[in-house]
Amino acid sequence: MDIEAFWHVIESAREDGKPFAEALVDRLAAHSKTEILEFQERFDELDGRVYRWDIWAAAYLIGGGCSDDSFMDFRAGLIALGRDWYQKAAQCPDSLGDHPDVIKGVRSDGDGVVFYEEVVYAASYAFERLKGGDGDAFYEAWDLYRASRGIKASPADLGEDFDFDDAEEMRRRLPRLAALHLGELAD
Repeated sequence: MDIEAFWHVIESAREDGKPFAEALVDRLAAHSKTEILEFQERFDELDGRVYRWDIWAAAYLIGGGCSDDSFMDFRAGLIALGRDWYQKAAQCPDSLGDHPDVIKGVRSDGDGVVFYEEVVYAASYAFERLKGGDGDAFYEAWDLYRASRGIKASPADLGEDFDFDDAEEMRRRLPRLAALHLGELAD
């Protein structure tokens, strides 16, 4: 599955009318096991590209804090937003300050906005649906697939680290998100 096919799966699941994660699993389950593994490969590539401090800072503001696990869910949520928003956020995390769900989330405590844990596991759920059996089959197949393709985890370059609790620094780096989540005058 190339990147175009990957984004087609994401976009078609977004347009399905069901909850996104459910639609994504349904779409993936219509593919072969190999294609599901290829989807996971593309997913991991895209996930890795947004594993950066500036993106984490955006997640921190949107979520009112952000642990390691929550940041994984946030990156999956960026992918779930679709190609256009993913690319905007990857290029300029502060652009998320213009996303309607992020804006609406400020009024409703931001609960769950952009954070989408179920998407992290969509390929494994679809694989299990095809394969049947326990939850380990996907991870065993994934390990074999990665080994056969020479895919190795590489250390991430997160970019420049900075203090997410420094309101002035956050305003400087992410002015739109800071205005939404910190307020214009909040310290």
